[in-house]
Amino acid sequence: MDPRRTPRTTGPTPSTSGDTGRTGRRGPGPRTGRTGRSPEDRRTGGARLRTGATVLAAVALLLAGCSAGATSTSAGASAAEEAPTLAPLPRSVPASLTRYYAQKPAWRDCGVPGFQCATVRAPRDYAEPADGDIRLAVARKKATGPGERLGSLLVNPGGPGGSAIGYLQAYAGIGYPAEVRARYDMVAVDPRGVARSEPVECLDGPGMDAYTQTDLTPDDDKETEALVTAFKKFAEGCGADAPKLLRHLSTVEAARDMDIVRAALGDEKLNYVGASYGTFLGATYAGLYPHRTGRLVLDGAMDPSLPARQLNKEQTAGFDTAFTAFAEDCVRQTDCPLGDRGTTPEQAGKNLKAFFDELDTKPLPTGDADGRRLTESLATMGVIAAMYDEGAWQQLRESLTSAMKENDGAGLLFLSDSYYERDADGKYSNLMFANAAVNCLDLPPAFETPEQVREAVPDFEKASPVFGEGFAWAALNCAYWPVAPTGQPQRIEAKGAAPIVVVGTTRDPATPYRWSEALAAQLDTARLLTYDGDGHTAYGRGSACIDAAINAHLVDGTPPADGKRCR
Repeated sequence: MDPRRTPRTTGPTPSTSGDTGRTGRRGPGPRTGRTGRSPEDRRTGGARLRTGATVLAAVALLLAGCSAGATSTSAGASAAEEAPTLAPLPRSVPASLTRYYAQKPAWRDCGVPGFQCATVRAPRDYAEPADGDIRLAVARKKATGPGERLGSLLVNPGGPGGSAIGYLQAYAGIGYPAEVRARYDMVAVDPRGVARSEPVECLDGPGMDAYTQTDLTPDDDKETEALVTAFKKFAEGCGADAPKLLRHLSTVEAARDMDIVRAALGDEKLNYVGASYGTFLGATYAGLYPHRTGRLVLDGAMDPSLPARQLNKEQTAGFDTAFTAFAEDCVRQTDCPLGDRGTTPEQAGKNLKAFFDELDTKPLPTGDADGRRLTESLATMGVIAAMYDEGAWQQLRESLTSAMKENDGAGLLFLSDSYYERDADGKYSNLMFANAAVNCLDLPPAFETPEQVREAVPDFEKASPVFGEGFAWAALNCAYWPVAPTGQPQRIEAKGAAPIVVVGTTRDPATPYRWSEALAAQLDTARLLTYDGDGHTAYGRGSACIDAAINAHLVDGTPPADGKRCR
């Protein structure tokens, strides 16, 4: 699996892009983010899967799904109570930052019809603004009307590492509800280190191919050493590429960048829709600038108060919940390779795990031009990628059937490549690199040694018999990061902010529903909006009830009643 990307979580996750939430692993693992689907996604049944989280490369931070039962809930509640509260920044802009806040973007054509692009500068180090700048890429699509313009609406699809500009141009700027696009300039800024904003690069294509195929469930000391070596090589590559920037890619710094962008856009307050890891970024902004927080929607929320190991274990449980839903649906179909109508989800999971175990010693041919075969780690990532969106379940059934019945791993390899954002030429986007860079800086590592992972594997396997072992090992990757973490678990209260809508999906794999409940309980003005359903995030995914509630908040300034539920 490849929790390398997380919703900002540490764990596996595909993105729309991430997705999320905070996942920080090396290989399979979720990232957090998949917000809404583009028209192409809908046509292909979700084949492009994405927006959210990751394993090897990401950091192992997120995995948290609410694992069943009171133990996870009580542990999470205890951690939240012990975490310090994020303190707001002063209302006045420090003199050392005035020149950044006084910027006026020079808009130019993006090369994409209807969109404009610009560059906004921010200090690389907010404590030493004179030490150099970062160039942030910003894009917008102006309000179409009719109706009075409400200002700018920033969007972020998650990751960390998902390109907000890519998301804006491929989906949000053309696919958000017409009434929202009519009243707002739709705006995206790629966070520092991501995509067009001075992207971090860690490995070349062949290096990433090797990394994604590294065994995440080591059976002996030799395989453990190979995994540790892969983590170290990845981290060393990141450090060599951006030794100064790597120290300044935290979520707090990205949130401060958004305030500079807000000022550059001429808006008094920030209006924002963030998904998966994007909820952590948006909540952090609200915690730092409650007085400048406008209409915020945090969809597929993360709990910022949890330490990395707890996040990872809960995300592991979240993917198990999603797999159970998939398995229940799969065995009702005539083409399910995991069993028939009499097969329980538990047995279906055992059948899948047995298939993964076979791949550990006998990878399958895929017909890949670069000679890659379907390994256990790539197959696991392919399955994880499909957990983000129930629209991909049919594609996953077909891919599993081809692999398990016909010895053809091409379908699962395609899903894995979609998750990792690998193109047909063998090139990777920087999502996995940025995912790790942010996650490893934001929280102390979940594990510091292989011995700690081995001790924790049984707990992770309780959270998910299918994915637990791999998610645990994926969470080791931040232990070898070349830069010490600067963040810590924190409660975010944002006292005095305008009403903030927190959206949670009950069977979300990458950002477990409990996280949305936890964030809503922390935020002083939160309204919890619940979608009783499957998949990662809820806005723009087919629920008229969810969409209407969010649109009313964004357009009319009328947030839903706290506790509102939709199907």
